[in-house]
Amino acid sequence: MEGIQPYGTRKPRKGVFSCEMIGRRWITERAFEVELRRPSGFDFSSGQNISFHHKGVQRYYSLISTPSDRVLELCIQKIPGGVFTPFIAEAEVGSVFEIAGPYGYFTFRPSERPPVFVATEIGVAPFLSFARSGVRGFILIHQALREEELYYRDVFQKTASAYVPLIEDKKKSGPEDGGLSPSDVIAYLSSRLPIRTYDFYLCGRQEMIRDVTLFADEWFPGSMVFTEIFYRSE
Repeated sequence: MEGIQPYGTRKPRKGVFSCEMIGRRWITERAFEVELRRPSGFDFSSGQNISFHHKGVQRYYSLISTPSDRVLELCIQKIPGGVFTPFIAEAEVGSVFEIAGPYGYFTFRPSERPPVFVATEIGVAPFLSFARSGVRGFILIHQALREEELYYRDVFQKTASAYVPLIEDKKKSGPEDGGLSPSDVIAYLSSRLPIRTYDFYLCGRQEMIRDVTLFADEWFPGSMVFTEIFYRSE
């Protein structure tokens, strides 16, 4: 996921690394995967992210690979006219990048409470790492503007107990939220989830995280809420 902003103090465990891009694959017109050669000594947990550094610019991306993989994989959405994502999208295979990390505490914590994952757009990235690492039986609500942006749908349909794709109705969406409204997520939670305690994992747009957190506190008291906010960056 692009644009994760660190909360609290997120110092890299191992410092700064140089790593080579060994592959890139476009998965939609706007999003692509990057495969990096994993540096020696780089350890991380599913759900964590790394930062890229280039000419004074720094951006954060969630890893979609697992801690046991020999490579580091990312899913990045290209922002037209952006500063950083076009650079990665056009860099030649074999290019060497400077990265730092891992960062973040958005990791899966098994408990007796059912896990509910909620993602907007490319915010689904850390959940892919969870699923690839063996997490099963979760509910995943994935909200996107277009069906082709329901990234990794085939994986989640096999690993989730319930996979809920929400394609935004453009007639209802307003320009202030960039076309995605948290109301559809709230509607699903209020009508389909039995009243009990859950572990909510929210990753994506700030508006969604704010509204779903407030709703969970009111409707599902005693639940835990873990969040990672996606700030759109270029």
